[in-house]
Amino acid sequence: MSDFTSSFWSMYVAGITLISIAACALLLWFTGKAKAMTASDNTTGHVWDGDLREMNNPLPRWWVGLFIITIVFSCVYLYLYPGLGSFAGTSGWSSTGQFDAEVAKGDAEVAPLYAKFLAMKVEDVSKDPQAHAIGERLFMNNCSQCHGSDAHGGKGFPNLTDNDWLHGGTPEKITETLHKGRVGNMPPIAAAVGTADDVKNVANYVLSLSGSPHDSVRASLGKEKFVVCAACHGADGKGMQAIGSANLTDNIWLHGYGENAIIAMVNSGKVNVMPAQEGKLSDAQIHVLASYVWGLSNNAPAKQ
Repeated sequence: MSDFTSSFWSMYVAGITLISIAACALLLWFTGKAKAMTASDNTTGHVWDGDLREMNNPLPRWWVGLFIITIVFSCVYLYLYPGLGSFAGTSGWSSTGQFDAEVAKGDAEVAPLYAKFLAMKVEDVSKDPQAHAIGERLFMNNCSQCHGSDAHGGKGFPNLTDNDWLHGGTPEKITETLHKGRVGNMPPIAAAVGTADDVKNVANYVLSLSGSPHDSVRASLGKEKFVVCAACHGADGKGMQAIGSANLTDNIWLHGYGENAIIAMVNSGKVNVMPAQEGKLSDAQIHVLASYVWGLSNNAPAKQ
């Protein structure tokens, strides 16, 4: 890793750049001084198609002038702006600085609007058409990559339009999730459950909790072993939002449905990460986004 953080590559880039500019200047000087061997009629002796002869005329002055201007411009540019390795230039400009300035300008322009929304409850913000449009755009830019453009999610990514919430669907919980993110960890517990047959029995018992097709004999045998799972999912299998454990009785399967999917989960476990938006989005933006997400499962967003 030190190969990419040492000053060598900065000097290497700067050296290649300066050598290239110097080489262009030397090439121009050489072409102006070098004399080609020509005949008395100022031709080089090269003939094409029988009568096309190459003349030895000097480069046009306008072309030489443009070449010189290009070299001078490149030197001035590299003196003022970044381009020579880690040398930042004397003008103080940087792409990061320009980006930050433009973001700050944009934030200042929308600050009054966000201030209005920030003073409102999430439930009220979700009913505002303008806030809904802003929240939808924030969702598309920051959430749709995992939850889908329609927020219906997919395997491993929760559906945000229903009322099934791992950590709670209140405005406060949604806001907390957006701020801090979440880490869901289902540990592999096959060893604690027992044999492979015991795991299969537990899988059938889990299926029975939601009324899904299952082997009733295996389910009855797996009920006793379910005590290992009950530590997180509760004795009734309805989960605990305090720790983000799934409700096993509602027939909603985040990581796949059926006996094989449950067995794989017991054997291998699963870790899911919801990245924190804090630092990426402002408090006001998270407030508006939370109102949009809350509205998806509460039929609150206003239609424009």
